[in-house]
Amino acid sequence: MGYGTNVKSPCIAICRFDSKTGFCIGCLRTRDECKGWKKMKDRHRRKVIEDRSHTESRLNK
Repeated sequence: MGYGTNVKSPCIAICRFDSKTGFCIGCLRTRDECKGWKKMKDRHRRKVIEDRSHTESRLNK
C-alpha cells in the first residue's frame, strides 16, 4: 500500500507558527506534520486531524 491520498490537508493557507507551541495557527499542525503531509499514509493523516481538537483546546487556555 503506497502513500495515502484520500485524506485532504487541513491547510487553510495561513501558515504561521505559534512560537510557544510550535503549531500552525491556521491548521494546528506542527512544522514536521506540514512538511511530511504528502508522504504520510492516510492513517497517520487521520490521526493528525483527529488530534487537532485536542491541540486547539490547549491553545485556547
